[in-house]
Amino acid sequence: MFDYLALFEEYLLVELGLAPNTRAAYLRDLRLLQKALGLREAEELLEVGRRQLLAYLVQLKQAGRSASTIARKLASIKAFYRFLTAERYIRRDPAAVLEAANKGLQLPKVLSVDEVDRLLDQPNLGTLDGYRDKTMLELLYATGMRVSELISVPVQNVDLKMQYLIVMGKGSKERMLPLGRTALRYLERYLNVVRPQLLHGKPDAAAELFVTGWGGGMTRQRVNEIIEEYGVSAGIGKKITPHMLRHSFATHLLNNGTDLRVVQELLGHANISTTQIYTHLDVARLREVYDKTHPRA
Repeated sequence: MFDYLALFEEYLLVELGLAPNTRAAYLRDLRLLQKALGLREAEELLEVGRRQLLAYLVQLKQAGRSASTIARKLASIKAFYRFLTAERYIRRDPAAVLEAANKGLQLPKVLSVDEVDRLLDQPNLGTLDGYRDKTMLELLYATGMRVSELISVPVQNVDLKMQYLIVMGKGSKERMLPLGRTALRYLERYLNVVRPQLLHGKPDAAAELFVTGWGGGMTRQRVNEIIEEYGVSAGIGKKITPHMLRHSFATHLLNNGTDLRVVQELLGHANISTTQIYTHLDVARLREVYDKTHPRA
């Protein structure tokens, strides 16, 4: 008996190069499908037909799941059965003709330039943790990198002289990100003065660029907590996440005339259609201004 889910996970890693969190999400969706269909073993998923999958999608909709959640689960299911078909474990793909309901255009939440300034002013530069936090915030906004990229970038990938750093994005694809003057200034002092103190004088104690006071690497959860706390202290009336800084980075660049292809490259999007959502955001902003200011709006 083959463990088809384990084989699928290996395929996601080796062939598609997906990140651990993404692979875990795919497998979680498939185990939920298995449970919903009353299947005792994962091997029974090979016997599932189109009607069963369609009934599962209907069940999710009736349970009040959002269209985006259903679409994500369907993507996991389609990827799994595509894999089984390609490897000839099954003859016919039962998910091939299934489509999720239109999940609509969900515009990302962004911060205004003023809100970004207020957020970035919150860390206490007189403390080691505060200076580290300031450097992290400046880097997130200056580069548009994902929080997963921020916490995993090694020190050796930073080139202060050439003013860039290299991050590992989705699909294990590297990309080079330029550093602006402000981010570079904070990063230089962090590397030369602050980080060695956080590592208690042992520069080789951690490979990651950003470390805790205990000398270990930062976690995604901790970065989320730090940014949320600074958002509250800045008096910004919405929950701030690291991804909002990424969205703000892209939106502010486009608002100031940056070419869409350049933004695509900086964000590490494989397809420009993913980046184009920020142009929709800009149109939405223009519409809001128009409605508020035009006499005949």
